[in-house]
Amino acid sequence: MNTNHILAIAKKDLLEVRQNRAAWMPMIIVPLIMIILIPLAIILIPQYTNLPMDDFVNDPDLKTFLAKMPASMTSVLEGKTELQGMLILMLGYMFAPMFLIFPMMFSTIVAAESFAGERERKTLEALLYTPASDRELFLGKVLAALIPAVGISWLSFLCYTLVLNIAGIPIFHHIWFPLPTWWSLIFWITPAIAVLGISATILISARVKTFMGAYQTSSSLVVIVLGFMFGQITGVLYLTVGIGLLVGLVIWVVSIIILNLAIKSFKRNTLLINAE
Repeated sequence: MNTNHILAIAKKDLLEVRQNRAAWMPMIIVPLIMIILIPLAIILIPQYTNLPMDDFVNDPDLKTFLAKMPASMTSVLEGKTELQGMLILMLGYMFAPMFLIFPMMFSTIVAAESFAGERERKTLEALLYTPASDRELFLGKVLAALIPAVGISWLSFLCYTLVLNIAGIPIFHHIWFPLPTWWSLIFWITPAIAVLGISATILISARVKTFMGAYQTSSSLVVIVLGFMFGQITGVLYLTVGIGLLVGLVIWVVSIIILNLAIKSFKRNTLLINAE
């Protein structure tokens, strides 16, 4: 296997993504809203509007959430004020699964651009006649989607950390984020989700004719992330450190299986036929 072929294909794809506004605009707008605007609103509004905390504290859904919460998570709330506890619950725990949308969304956008985008630009046939093998071609596409998906997700986490700590200084008076549960979420589950989304999306992209068609079809994978989000909000599944490591392991196993199946089933001859 020629590493130079893989890197060349990945570099070419990344350059083409930069030229496709439909591909890179969501990578800017969605993180801007989720890691800056929403957290700032949640932190600043209670400070400057003097909203009563009684409604939040006495909410029956919140009480159920707290009653089921593992001791490893409730210990973080000990000795905190009502406002501090609210921010920890909302931004530290409930908001956590939302971050899994980033690697899934970013990976599917770039992966959908892979072969479907080549068809739209009428460059697929030239690409398929390159000296790269089928495996090298496929892995080059995977790498092109994996780098921005994981990189932007980690950068978003860094920005989220800065926003929460800087905006939260008047409330906490110290650095309070990230919480322990976030390390496995960001550095273990995030890459696994990205690989899963990429493998499935490239298979779809190789079979449909347009970028939007591939992206819309693969966007159904977000259901996995929504499952984690609603599971945590309803108290069915708490992403503790141990659960995060276990969930990540399961996703990694499934991702590797799908990736291997995708590599074995990928044939450039089929793409040439479909491109006509």
